[in-house]
Amino acid sequence: MAEAAAALGQFDFAGDDHVVPFQVEGLDVRGRAVQLGPMLDAILERHHYPAPVARLLAEVVVLTVLLGTSLKFDGKFTVQTKGDGPVDLLVADFSTPENVRAYARFDQALLNKAIEASETEPEQLLGKGVLAFTIDQGKFSQPYQGIVPLDGTTLEEIAGVYFRQSEQIPTRVRLAAAELFDRDDAGKPRHRWRAGGLVAQFLPEAPERMRQPDLHGGDGDTGSRPHGDDDAWVEARSLVETIDADELTDPLVGTERLLFRLFHERGVRVYEPRAVFDRCSCSRDKIKGVLKGFSAEEIEASQENGEIAVTCEFCSTTYRFEPAELQPAE
Repeated sequence: MAEAAAALGQFDFAGDDHVVPFQVEGLDVRGRAVQLGPMLDAILERHHYPAPVARLLAEVVVLTVLLGTSLKFDGKFTVQTKGDGPVDLLVADFSTPENVRAYARFDQALLNKAIEASETEPEQLLGKGVLAFTIDQGKFSQPYQGIVPLDGTTLEEIAGVYFRQSEQIPTRVRLAAAELFDRDDAGKPRHRWRAGGLVAQFLPEAPERMRQPDLHGGDGDTGSRPHGDDDAWVEARSLVETIDADELTDPLVGTERLLFRLFHERGVRVYEPRAVFDRCSCSRDKIKGVLKGFSAEEIEASQENGEIAVTCEFCSTTYRFEPAELQPAE
């Protein structure tokens, strides 16, 4: 069943932690936009990440949510970075229809050096490496993985390369994260994280209008009808470029207000928002199943004070097991 569309103002604003699909008919553009608040804050505060790490992971979470909510099937979408910078690993995944989890791994000593040298831009923290996008439809299908290099450019630009390589769809991505300092209802100082993002894609009815120029080294005709020559996409991309980072994270702006500001002259329409939640997929039974595959020697080596404790890297939940629980039934 098709999603119901509405002009801006016909229903309540989506608010935080809701992805808003949109369409700009006058420009042949579709996309999604989101502002993340309490959901993101819960993920980041659980681990007490240093601010540069939290900001970087927040952008990855936004990117994962924007792309994951486009899945038309049950499955999981994962974004993972692996690099040689102070933040050597970032992982965020979206499990349909609405669950998000994420974590970061970093070297504290290298991070301290980067902070002292004022080298805390995302590309500086990640270093050289790869960014992988993985789509997993379950045990009856082979996962699809697209890999693009971490080459010193921003996550926004890297995401654009992914779409160019994998889907051949002209795409522009915007991401931002921010710390919010205010006071709670009792007047006490409060610190929160927010983030926002937008993905816009050029999807005209005539497929030849959206043809992208071939990647360097390809065999195609690189001068034939590149998407950059299409006036509609040029206009849409230029409008998206005008977004300030503050607009993506400001709770007073709101997703629908931003979309209206960008595209109202072209007839922007928004669709029913989709809520996303901070929910981990770990469980005691799953971890117990993994531990039962350990050898007796491995179980012995994993014990501490007569028990085995396993902490989930995503949600920080610790599961404790008695060695006898893991012995095979006689």
